[in-house]
Amino acid sequence: MQNEYSVSLEKMIEDQKFEIVYLPQEANKIYIFSKEVSRPGLVFVGYDEFFDSKRVHFLGLNETGYLKSLPAEARFKAMDRLFQKRPSLVVLSRGLPCIDGMLTLADKYEVPIVRAFTSTSSCMSQLIAYLSVELADRITRHGVMVEVYGEGVLILGGSGVGKSETALELIKRGHRLIADDAVEIRKVSSTTLLGSAPNNIRHFIELRGVGILNARRLFGVGAVKMTEKIDMIVQLEPWDREKVYERLGLDDEYADILGNKVPVTVVPVKPGRNLSIIIEAAAMNNRQRKMGYNAARELMRKLGMSDEEFEPEQRELDLWND
Repeated sequence: MQNEYSVSLEKMIEDQKFEIVYLPQEANKIYIFSKEVSRPGLVFVGYDEFFDSKRVHFLGLNETGYLKSLPAEARFKAMDRLFQKRPSLVVLSRGLPCIDGMLTLADKYEVPIVRAFTSTSSCMSQLIAYLSVELADRITRHGVMVEVYGEGVLILGGSGVGKSETALELIKRGHRLIADDAVEIRKVSSTTLLGSAPNNIRHFIELRGVGILNARRLFGVGAVKMTEKIDMIVQLEPWDREKVYERLGLDDEYADILGNKVPVTVVPVKPGRNLSIIIEAAAMNNRQRKMGYNAARELMRKLGMSDEEFEPEQRELDLWND
């Protein structure tokens, strides 16, 4: 069964800078469960077959203008059709005032009303983006996440392989820490995964033999970041003499996270290897590949090989069994 996530109306009001018009109870006891929003104009004229009461419903100039054009009795009945369905939240955009009778119906059916001061389209798009993050499907995985040259790099590997030490070196080289030890991954769209740290361990790094460090206090606010899109995964593993590692980078290896494919680079670890420089190079190379350039392909062409001779193989890696 899929988890149902929620966000409190109190948090939404604070984050979105809404003004409270009416609340049937304290805002921290009211929750929003749907990522979708709607404009309920059709409900006012009697069509409600696909009405979803879990959605946030917006009343803008079109809806309020239509209601004001109706005689008082018909206007009240039209608004009653909406409020009797108990929508999770009604938002008045553009700073619009309540129409006569609206507060009476909100109190009768216990429907919260807030006011926004931006245009309806702008407020809706902003709220959709906000809810897509707050209510996104998510998992938490053991690992480290850093931003390297603008690329979100999720570093995975067994305990003690050197993930935190590598992250610390990257921070010293000017990159930013997102999360250490536990990374919360949210699927905000069919193509985008966001990584962040749980609130209680944000900005902290554990180094064996040293203890707990606060990266923000040690290196300043420029060394940390709250969230970042996951662009690639670097899998650290102890060097295995029997294993054949990728030398050219022609084949595409990826991991499936919440249904999204993320490219994977497997980096063997042994004494003498500078992992931070390797990850910097991997991040820059990943950016180039997203822009359509593949150094391995160019080399093969210069050696006289055609694209058909080195058709890349896609391999899905299982990285969650460490």
